[in-house]
Amino acid sequence: MEDKYLNKRFDILDEKNIDVDILETLDFRYKGSGTAVTISTKEFTSVCPWTGLPDTAEIFITYIPSKKLVEMKSLKYYLLSFRNVGILQEHAVNRIINDLTNLLKPEFMEVTAKFESRGGLDTLVKVKYEKRKPEKKI
Repeated sequence: MEDKYLNKRFDILDEKNIDVDILETLDFRYKGSGTAVTISTKEFTSVCPWTGLPDTAEIFITYIPSKKLVEMKSLKYYLLSFRNVGILQEHAVNRIINDLTNLLKPEFMEVTAKFESRGGLDTLVKVKYEKRKPEKKI
């Protein structure tokens, strides 16, 4: 029997298409206040790097800002830029936290993604970042 799916592919973009340059920041006036910001979306989509089939997830980004906040519209465009990128689910979450911590230099950040079931398997990916405190000299 012929495998009719053997040559079935969708266009897949690579990670260079993730639009980090769209991200913007706003000044945060309450440094040291312990303010926690959580941003979530149910509209995150990337694609499987092998099949091109969509991976959809609910994303939660929680952070304690130091000096900068992420501008929401720019974050939305950034997340949308993953839409046709072939990237593993675990790599997408790590890419998001790396890009955002490089931009914001927060005190703390956690990114959690709850991916929709695929093949009967659910995936929950969580990654944390904590700013390192300078070591005290004795």
